[in-house]
Amino acid sequence: MPTLAGFAATAALIADPARSAMLHALLGGEALTAGELARIAGVAPPTASAHLAQLVAGGLVVVHQQGRHRYHRLASEEVAAALESLGCLAALSDAAAVSRPRRPWPHGEAFRTARLCYDHLAGRIGVGLHARITGAGWLAPAPGGWRLTEAGTERLAALGLDLDAARQARRFACDCMDWSERRPHLAGGLGRELAQALLRRGWLRRAAPQCGGEGDPFARRRLTPTPEGARALRESFGLDLAA
Repeated sequence: MPTLAGFAATAALIADPARSAMLHALLGGEALTAGELARIAGVAPPTASAHLAQLVAGGLVVVHQQGRHRYHRLASEEVAAALESLGCLAALSDAAAVSRPRRPWPHGEAFRTARLCYDHLAGRIGVGLHARITGAGWLAPAPGGWRLTEAGTERLAALGLDLDAARQARRFACDCMDWSERRPHLAGGLGRELAQALLRRGWLRRAAPQCGGEGDPFARRRLTPTPEGARALRESFGLDLAA
């Protein structure tokens, strides 16, 4: 259990607007340079470096040196899940969110439909896939998360998921509370491989950068269903994205 001082220090790290923007950008799963994060946060490079040093010291971000470049990414999937859960908590501060859960979302309905949460799918598609996969009995409860059933192994392998790679992750399959939908989507190695499989099949694609969106911390998380993907998700999983 963290100390109160440690809890407050971590909360303070996340609370700063520039650091918050950087963390949101890193939720896209990519490792980014200090310069890229400076532009996203709208601060000067030396200021960005100071913020990143604090995030590294606080255990929220790690750095990888590659030649002359230093790349930053979230320290773990647990950090990503905590940030997504904080988004849920922030949404609850709006009293209207309880009575009108399907009101227009401030970040846009496209972002609500499909986005990355670190390396797995979030939004309506992520939540819908979680519900269909568990409801169909492809996953069964297991300590700390989920395990594949025989039917799930067959069906997900047929979709092109690398199940061996998923099993090598520290957590195979677990829930992550979705920021916009406030229901779980699938995380862990299986969640990562599901996202990668749908991207490889062309059912989803990374959204094209918007004009003037260099400082948008959400830009690198956006996903767009292709027409083929919308049809395949409806036929394979019963997900109607037009509903």
